Amino acid sequence: MDSESWAPAGLPAREYLLVLLTAAATTFLLTGLVRLLAFRVGAVAYPRQRDVHVEPMPRMGGVAMYGGVLAAIFLASNLPALSRGFTYSNDAWAAVAAGGLIVLVGALDDRFELDSLTKLAGQVTSAGILVIAGVQWFVLWVPWGGSEDSVGQLMVLSSNQGQLLTVLLTVAMINAMNFVDGLDGLASGIGLISATATFVFCLGVLDRQNGDVNAYPPALIAAAIAGACLGFLPYNFQPAKLFMGDSGSMLIGLMLATASTSASGRMLTNDVDPSDTIALLSPLLVVAAVLFVPLLDLIMAVVRRTKAGKSPFHADKMHLHHRLLEIGHSQRRAVLLIYLWAAVISFGAVSLTLFNAVVVAWVVGLGVLLAAIISVIPRMRARAERES
Repeated sequence: MDSESWAPAGLPAREYLLVLLTAAATTFLLTGLVRLLAFRVGAVAYPRQRDVHVEPMPRMGGVAMYGGVLAAIFLASNLPALSRGFTYSNDAWAAVAAGGLIVLVGALDDRFELDSLTKLAGQVTSAGILVIAGVQWFVLWVPWGGSEDSVGQLMVLSSNQGQLLTVLLTVAMINAMNFVDGLDGLASGIGLISATATFVFCLGVLDRQNGDVNAYPPALIAAAIAGACLGFLPYNFQPAKLFMGDSGSMLIGLMLATASTSASGRMLTNDVDPSDTIALLSPLLVVAAVLFVPLLDLIMAVVRRTKAGKSPFHADKMHLHHRLLEIGHSQRRAVLLIYLWAAVISFGAVSLTLFNAVVVAWVVGLGVLLAAIISVIPRMRARAERES
């Protein structure tokens, strides 16, 4: 590897923090303007039977979030340390280009209600931009075919296999975040938690690689979208003043997919010892765990709608957040509870790469138990009242 691609000792933590705060501040400042723009152009969500909100609400908040991401990436390209990463990788600019397209498609949908096939075409095209720029999976850990001393093996993907996997993963993550966006602050909060967990994981990998600048982009992308979610959340948390719309939820999914692919796909061969089972599993665990809640919601929705003879894109009121409301949780408590589940799963997976696995298992187990108890408290309380 080129010796010039190695950064000075230490991690550019301050620059990453500056990037995150820049994305947050820019998004926060732009959101008020985008809210006025949404009203002016007619990008307004009127209450439907399956919706939770009862008043017309402007949407298209993803435009402000993209502005925050754009400002963060531009700043990073001019910072002393992070700018070096742009010399050796196009991942960050690929995220900007693909993100611009997906936000455009989402903004048009927020205004004109595009059909599902048109949105799917936009999603696939955005994923294609990533592939063309070189953001794709090259190797994949599989749990079979290992030797006596190791579990599983690394499967080297052909160019076509890697490109197909990247497109499928990206489209799945985009739709997962889109499906879960049903309560005030839900998608932006899960996006913040997921991006932060991915960022922490990428910093851990960067530390193990002694600051190799080739590992800068995934952490940068994760920091940028985490900041954008943070800046948008004050406007979006219950009671919301603005919805992110498809422009925002699809942007979050795309950026998380880009960061995960860049970290797990491109860094795996350089960072993982095949004899270390935990290290082999951790990148894939992070990819699945940081989006566990929206992906589970996506799978449940597709199965439920297909079983009923309906299109997988047919909307209903049976998502996870709707079920929590039926149990008896308020909107705000349901959102906070899903935050807890997302944090336990995502940071639990990331912690496996940083700390002792036994300690992590105990902490995650306690977190899952706490989340489960909180989830069923309203139902237990209602049952106790009926019996009394």
